[in-house]
Amino acid sequence: MDFGNALNELKAGKKVQRDGWNGKGLWLELQHPDENSKMTLPYLFLSYPDDAANTPGARVPWLASQTDVLAEDWKLVA
Repeated sequence: MDFGNALNELKAGKKVQRDGWNGKGLWLELQHPDENSKMTLPYLFLSYPDDAANTPGARVPWLASQTDVLAEDWKLVA
């Protein structure tokens, strides 16, 4: 799937990831801030799996690279 399709899946509440990422098991989610959030607009964040070596369970804001935007190896997280 391409990035446009991946973005539509994120907007539908799904999680997506790329086969081409070096960090295996990483995925993206879309966050819609609520009344308790310091953020005021929706944003994408990258999640690390609970068994990640250095950052288990971490979450960090994410920006797409040109490579990510042009990639066609996006997939839904099962």
